[in-house]
Amino acid sequence: MNEPKAPTLIDAIIPIAVLIPLLALSVFLFGADSSSGPNQLALLSSAAVAALMAGKNGHSWQALEKAIVGGISSAMRAILILLCVGALIGTWMMAGTVPAMIYYGLKLLNPEVFYAVTALICAIASISIGSSWTVAGTLGVALVGVALGLGLSPTITAGAIISGAYFGDKMSPLSDTTNLAAAVTGVGLFDHIRHMMWTTGPSFVVALVLYLYLGIGSEVSSDAVELVATTTALERSFAITPLGLLPLLVVFLMAFGKVPALPTIFCGAMLGGLTAVWLQPDVVIAFSGVAADGPALALTKGVWMALANGFVSATGVAEVDALLSRGGMSSMLPTVWLIICALSFGAVMEQAGFLARMIQAALRAARSNGAFFATVALTCIGVNVIAADQYIAIVVPGKMYQPEIERRGLARRNLSRVIEDSGTMTSPLVPWNTCGAYMAATLGVATFAYLPFALFNLINPLVSVLYAYLGFTIRPAGTGDRAA
Repeated sequence: MNEPKAPTLIDAIIPIAVLIPLLALSVFLFGADSSSGPNQLALLSSAAVAALMAGKNGHSWQALEKAIVGGISSAMRAILILLCVGALIGTWMMAGTVPAMIYYGLKLLNPEVFYAVTALICAIASISIGSSWTVAGTLGVALVGVALGLGLSPTITAGAIISGAYFGDKMSPLSDTTNLAAAVTGVGLFDHIRHMMWTTGPSFVVALVLYLYLGIGSEVSSDAVELVATTTALERSFAITPLGLLPLLVVFLMAFGKVPALPTIFCGAMLGGLTAVWLQPDVVIAFSGVAADGPALALTKGVWMALANGFVSATGVAEVDALLSRGGMSSMLPTVWLIICALSFGAVMEQAGFLARMIQAALRAARSNGAFFATVALTCIGVNVIAADQYIAIVVPGKMYQPEIERRGLARRNLSRVIEDSGTMTSPLVPWNTCGAYMAATLGVATFAYLPFALFNLINPLVSVLYAYLGFTIRPAGTGDRAA
C-alpha cells in the first residue's frame, strides 16, 4: 500500500479555516447555549473536512477512525472525573457541605479583598494537592456561591479561582502536567519547577494586585438585608455545622496523599451522600418525594437522585435555590459530548500530519531566540485550540521543538518552562478544550465569560515570551538539565 503524501500548508489550514467561522457563527447565533450542541456540530463538521483533506493525501478511513477512537480514549480519565465531579456537586449540595462553605464564607470574607483571597486560597490548595480540577470542583463551586451571596461578580470569581488553581497545578510536584512537561523535555522535575518560578511568581503577583484593584473598585450589590436573608435561608433549610465540611477534608487528605483524582472525587461524592443521610435526613427525604415508603427507601432514593441528576433546593428563597440546585452526572453530559467532538477533530488533524506541517511552517520564520520561544508558545496555544487537550499541547511541542532547542545550544528547561507557561495556562481558556469545558461546567460560568478575568493565565504566557525576547533567564545548554 502506498504511503500517504505529506500535506501542504494549504491542506493543514483549510480545516482551521472552516472551524473558526463555524464556531464564531455558533456563538453569535446561540450565545451561552452554543456549547450545548452547536459547537459540537461545528467541530464534527470541521473534522469531516479534515478527514476529506487527509483522504485526498492517501490516508485511509480505517487509520483515521483508529486515531479518532484513540483520541477519545485518551480523554476517558477526564470524562470519568467530570462525571464524578457532577455527582460530587449534587451530594455536597444536599449534604450541606457547599451550603456550609457558602455560609461561613459570607460571614468571614471581606468583599473588597474577595477576588484576591479567592485566588490565593485556590493557589494554596492546588499547590498542596497538585490538581486544578479538584480545587475547582470543591472550593471553586463554593466560592462562586459566596460571590453570588455577596453580590459580587461570578465571572471575576471564576477567573480568580482558575488563576489560583492553575498556579498551584503548575508549580506543584504532585501535578501531572508539571511532571509531564519535565519528562517530555528530559528535564529534572525540580529543575523545571525552579526555572518556572522566574515567570510564574511575578505573573501571579501582578494578577493578585489586579484582583485587589477589581475588588476595591467594585460595588457590592447585596445589602445587609439580602445577606441576612441568604444566611437565614441556609440556616433554616440545612444543619449548618463544621461537620458538613468532612467530605471536603477527606478529599483534600486523599489528594495530598497522592490518591489518584478519579477515586478521590468518587469517594468524595459517596461520602457526600452518607453525610447527607447523617446530617440532613429531612432534606434528603423531602427531596426524594417518597417519604410514605419508609425513611430507608426515601434516603436511598434521595442520594441516588442527587448523584445521577443533581440536587434541587427548596429553601423558598429564589436566589438561594438557584444557587444550590446543581450537580449530578447528567449535568456533565453536554460537556462530555463537547470533549468527544473536539478530540475527534484534533485526532484527525494530528493523524493527517496537519499539526506537524503548521509547526514546520512556523519554525522557519523563527530566527531569533525570542521569536523561537514565541513560536513555541503560539504552537502550544494553537494545539490547545485545535487538539482540545492540554496533554497534547505539552507533548507535541515538547517532542517537536527539542531538536531545535539543542541546535540553538539552549537548556531544555527553557523549553519545558515555555510549554507550561503557554500550554498548561491557556488550556482552560478554550471552551471546547477538556479543561475549558470542565471549568465552565463545574463553575457554572461560560469560558468566554471568565476568560478576561483569568488574569494569571493570560499574563503568564506574555511574561514568558517577554523574558525570551529580553534573554532574561534563558539558560545555555549544560546548565541544569538533569533528567528526572
